[in-house]
Amino acid sequence: MPLTFRKSFRILPGVRLNINRGSWSITTGGGKYGPRHTRSSTGRRTASVNLPGPFGWRRTSRG
Repeated sequence: MPLTFRKSFRILPGVRLNINRGSWSITTGGGKYGPRHTRSSTGRRTASVNLPGPFGWRRTSRG
């Protein structure tokens, strides 16, 4: 099994900086339930919503 690295820092309420071995990203929004928007250093943009139970939604695009 390969060794992985991932670290997440809370910069401000509702804003996180996520760092892994190959890139970094900024996530805004969220909480336990609600919409989130993520933009990564590689150009990937993700919008997602977590809902109670088995429901959720995610859309990813390359920019």
